[in-house]
Amino acid sequence: MDQFILALDQGTTSSRAIVFDHSGLPVASAQKEFTQIYPKPGWVEHNPEEIWSTQIGVATEVLAKAGLKSTDIAGIGITNQRETTIVWDKLTGKPVHNAIVWQDRRTADYCDRLKSEGTNRTILEKTGLIVDAYFSATKVRWILGNVKGARQLAEKGQLAFGTVDSWLVWNLTRGKLHITDVSNASRTMLYNINTLEWDKELLGIFDIPESMLPDVRSSSDIYGNTVGQFSSEIPVAGIAGDQQAALFGQMCIEPGMVKNTYGTGCFMMMNIGSKPIASKSRLLTTIAWKIGNETRYALEGSIFIAGAVVQWLRDGLGIIAKSGDVEALASQVTDSGGVYFVPAFAGLGAPYWNQHARGTIVGITRGSTSANIARAALDSIAFQTLEVLLAMEKDSGIEIKELRVDGGATVNNNLMQFQSDLLQASVIRPKITETTALGAAYLAGLATGYWENIGEIAKQWQIDKTFVPVMATEKTESLLKGWKRAVKAAEAWADGSD
Repeated sequence: MDQFILALDQGTTSSRAIVFDHSGLPVASAQKEFTQIYPKPGWVEHNPEEIWSTQIGVATEVLAKAGLKSTDIAGIGITNQRETTIVWDKLTGKPVHNAIVWQDRRTADYCDRLKSEGTNRTILEKTGLIVDAYFSATKVRWILGNVKGARQLAEKGQLAFGTVDSWLVWNLTRGKLHITDVSNASRTMLYNINTLEWDKELLGIFDIPESMLPDVRSSSDIYGNTVGQFSSEIPVAGIAGDQQAALFGQMCIEPGMVKNTYGTGCFMMMNIGSKPIASKSRLLTTIAWKIGNETRYALEGSIFIAGAVVQWLRDGLGIIAKSGDVEALASQVTDSGGVYFVPAFAGLGAPYWNQHARGTIVGITRGSTSANIARAALDSIAFQTLEVLLAMEKDSGIEIKELRVDGGATVNNNLMQFQSDLLQASVIRPKITETTALGAAYLAGLATGYWENIGEIAKQWQIDKTFVPVMATEKTESLLKGWKRAVKAAEAWADGSD
């Protein structure tokens, strides 16, 4: 195979591009961070033009690094930060406002109103999602209501809404394609995951004109070709939201298989097969992917702050110089010394869904050190993961024996060992931890015939290291009890009552 697949991985803090060969191995990668904009407390924005310029920049850079021409690329796969909302003018291609990022909480009060009106039940039944400021619908509504002239342009059919994948495809094709895939559509709170259509009742609730919406396609399909970005046209052939792409890249293709991605947030997903399961434990039911005519569903637990807690130790507290230093600092102590850190900087995700909770550190004594706080910060990632896994077991009725892991924090062996101890299950790290980009590459490669079928791809998945539990169950139970008390403290602070 003398051709390659180009994966565009547009994340929350950086845009990346990775070239993969036929063995599913990365040949070259390029990455560029972009600006995080915080106009008010709890508000998070990105500049859509910067998202695009960094993404096309690294795409060009990675081809040069690999010594490849655009004719060497069989297809482009796209994976993206989900729920982040962009509204742009169809005539000029210019955004009418900054992208409102998935972490943004500005619509939390409106979400509370929907819940008090009982609308959340309809939304849950249709979308599998819990009403929260996290999802796109309330963000689109906010832009239409707060950007001068936006509502009038939308009513005239002149505005386009899209998640980041839609924005990238629009720009890659110079406005020829306004599309998304089922996995991203299922995160907007406007898409009915049972009928696989944009839902008119939901559009009515949020007062969003249907003309703004992208066409919804399968996750693996030749959608069209790039226009003018490269020296020759390249098929754009795969799209999936980052967590769904990681589930596919981890080859969790059978019901009951679970992966956890440790990124800015932590996202655990379980493949639940061809029918949606309604969660009783406040997990999300979402679409994993659609290939051909087959749609796969997943249960998901979203933890908003994981790797971001390490960034805060670096940028907010200044106790480490770079993120990679956290393991060395945390390993100066054998445990957190009774310190618990609940990193609810953007509220609590699954299974609490308390959007008003805030970060809390408890159990500090005169003897507590920066090492204890660093250790507690890392522990918090594992505790949050455990709570989501227990909820998944309850909903699915499946005992989870292994967890496939990927993402930046998985290089931290101490954290992965602690995770295995808490879960009392095997934690498996694959040789290629770039599973998000790999999943997008696989979806594009299947559509273009670069890989024949899923069976061929599944043979490429290989284990790097398996962590097995060594801690006594009584100890893990005691630690979990302490964690739950700490979460209660965070929630009590958010409650605001005397």
